[in-house]
Amino acid sequence: MNIITKIWDVMFNNILSQPAIFIGLIVVIGYILLKRKWYEIAAGFIKAVVGYQILQLGASSLKNTVDPLLKGIQLKWSVEAVVIDPNFGLTAANSALESIGVTTSFAMITLLIAFLWNILLVFFRKFTKVRTLFTTGHIMVKQSTVATWIIFFLIPELRNMGGIALIGILCGTYWSVFSNMTVEATQELTEGAGFAVGHQQMLGVWFAYRFGGLFKGKNKQEDKAEDQKLQLGGALKILDDYVVSTTLIMLLFFGVIMIILGPDMMHEVDDGNFGKLVFPVYIFQRCTSFAVSLVVLKTGIRMFVGEMVESFEGISGSVLKGSLPAVDCAATYSFGDPNAVTLGFLFGALGQVIAIAGLLIFKSPLMIIPGFVPLFYDNATIGLYANMKGGFKALVACCLGSGLLQVLGSAVAIVLFQMGPFGGYVGNLDWATLWPAMGAMIKFLSVPGAVICIIGMLIIPQLQYRKNKEEYFSLGMEE
Repeated sequence: MNIITKIWDVMFNNILSQPAIFIGLIVVIGYILLKRKWYEIAAGFIKAVVGYQILQLGASSLKNTVDPLLKGIQLKWSVEAVVIDPNFGLTAANSALESIGVTTSFAMITLLIAFLWNILLVFFRKFTKVRTLFTTGHIMVKQSTVATWIIFFLIPELRNMGGIALIGILCGTYWSVFSNMTVEATQELTEGAGFAVGHQQMLGVWFAYRFGGLFKGKNKQEDKAEDQKLQLGGALKILDDYVVSTTLIMLLFFGVIMIILGPDMMHEVDDGNFGKLVFPVYIFQRCTSFAVSLVVLKTGIRMFVGEMVESFEGISGSVLKGSLPAVDCAATYSFGDPNAVTLGFLFGALGQVIAIAGLLIFKSPLMIIPGFVPLFYDNATIGLYANMKGGFKALVACCLGSGLLQVLGSAVAIVLFQMGPFGGYVGNLDWATLWPAMGAMIKFLSVPGAVICIIGMLIIPQLQYRKNKEEYFSLGMEE
């Protein structure tokens, strides 16, 4: 048993919790199945790993740009509350599990069961209609940990291996079904790039895709490429360049916040970047760094997605025939209108601000502090899909709604799952809407409630298949 535990620890520490290595190994397996030469396999592995690391570098830089502002807001107005961010949510869930005497290794067993369950659902796709394998390792770690706390809290009698098995099946079903729901939308956005979204706003992607179309004009003869592009004229044409548009929009948005906070506060929270710069130069430098981070992120995306999609042909053609990889939502940022990424982020942030203001006005005993991951990745992604289907109006409506739901839904979830004392919650859209709904079902019905949730989710791909039988399994499989 000790040997098995040690092997699992090595696998978890060196593969499952290292998304770049995890993605690289999937590429290796795919290329082996495609019978590529050893040096092509090695090159694919390196490019996938380096590409994902570049993506992580860009993501980390984006976070470092925004975090000082969030910290400054907390300090200036003395706000003490729960932070909605998956990194804080993971820490909070680990602390919560420790408070009831449960080791965090339970959550990792949950992850393993969930991943194996996802593989089984894809393997038996003829019956399940599930086409997607969730491959976003770091997201899997966070979600399996939070899900373990949710079920252990709601059903104390399941704090055992039987409960772990149930949580694994629940979590794996969520990964399988909701990543599967993004296939049609993602193939349309990427023009058949051959992947789906495997992240924390998959229900949001599906909704933006369906709801966004309601905003589309009556002229059906409009060119598709034009539909996807935010229309700008005159001097605003310079905003067609997403580097320029991102910098200018950040100057307008971040610049105002930094001016309100003042140079003294920004020195306190971000002295490493402020240094001896005069305040206007500091503001400009931080706003341009956001655009730089996006360029870096997109460079990494192109590298790892290209290798992963190509290699996955080997997996989908043999071991898991007809399957698609579900990857990080950031992989979509190289498609559609790049301005939609920035605008989605901003209108989502506005939605969060409105919701937080509502909590303050109505004197809520619980205050929410925005975290970067839901703030940017949820809303930027939803903005892309909404804009593709319905243009700017759809983007505004969907992202404002997303921001509102992230805050208000998370507040409900924090109370329902008692995560307030631990200071954090996931905060992403799915975990502010779908998971509180499932949690309420499980709270009142116990184990039967969890079973109903699993069965209910498994019905969804059956309904999807019935609507499009002829093309259902061919989407994303084009050469």
